[in-house]
Amino acid sequence: MYDQPDYICILYGEKVFAMASFDQKLRTLRLMQILLDRTDDRHILNASELCRILEQKYDISTDRRTIYTEMEILEKFGLDIQQKKGKNPGYYIGARDFELPELKLLVDAVQSSKFITEKKSKELIQKLEKLCCRTDAAILSKYVFIVNRPKTENETVYYNVDYIHNAIYENKVITFQYAEWTVMKELKLKKGGAFYVVSPWALTWDDENYYLVAYDAAAGIIKHYRVDKMQHTEILDEERKGEESFRNFDLAAFAKKTFGMYGGVDTEVTLECRNELAGVIIDRFGHDVWLVPQGKNHFTVRVLVSVSPQFFGWITGIGSGMKIAEPENVKQQYKDYMLDVMKNY
Repeated sequence: MYDQPDYICILYGEKVFAMASFDQKLRTLRLMQILLDRTDDRHILNASELCRILEQKYDISTDRRTIYTEMEILEKFGLDIQQKKGKNPGYYIGARDFELPELKLLVDAVQSSKFITEKKSKELIQKLEKLCCRTDAAILSKYVFIVNRPKTENETVYYNVDYIHNAIYENKVITFQYAEWTVMKELKLKKGGAFYVVSPWALTWDDENYYLVAYDAAAGIIKHYRVDKMQHTEILDEERKGEESFRNFDLAAFAKKTFGMYGGVDTEVTLECRNELAGVIIDRFGHDVWLVPQGKNHFTVRVLVSVSPQFFGWITGIGSGMKIAEPENVKQQYKDYMLDVMKNY
């Protein structure tokens, strides 16, 4: 048995050792934070500067020799610690999970996404900025132009995405109410507020909007819904249906044939185009389409599309350099579409 004084001394010693170990771990983490936040190949910090920042910002005292040891620890941990020697020596972070051009792409995607609210866009961009050093973060912030861009005001889109992902993972059906915009700029529930019940299978981004691709068991077909127009979404305790329909489902092909995510009758259509429109066709339908030369100035291409007013609007927008060659019933539908439009003038 230990006497009471010795016992207290031993406990006190353990406490001191524990505190020292805690401070050491905290110092290592703070150094990692400083390096990630402040350094790159153009911004280097030497051991003395790192000691000073630790002291001034975090009230952690250390010496240069300890810094050298900490750099070895962080390098073994997996950080790409680079050391510059010579006239202006120091340390910096080399490779990161995301390079600046990659972060710019992500920032652009967040900015241009209409289904992300202005508030959430700013929050996401601020989080992206934390993935690079502060000087690069300042560069990123110069490219942020969110104000006056078309943005949804529906914050529930994030909850909807979460529900949909969970339902797909758990193989469950979801239910929701669906809304549409009114002339008063308000979202009004469709079908008198009735709840839709569908089996979610995929999420896709098209025309700067987020869509749910799902199987409607009642109608026996695949449908799509704007995620930002879904309200009061819930997961039901019922297994998904439509597995057969989605077994060989090609989401990319679905997006190619569906203009603006407006449904229509799937039809193989032959388009006759001027040669300078080859890029337009490839951008829309991909590189695997066959462009068949027709004389010196034209080519034809056969593609699968969902025939809809949006498809006809796309044809019209291209202009006289493109026309529907086949089939005859689609040509007639397009003529009827144009005549109906002309009635407004």
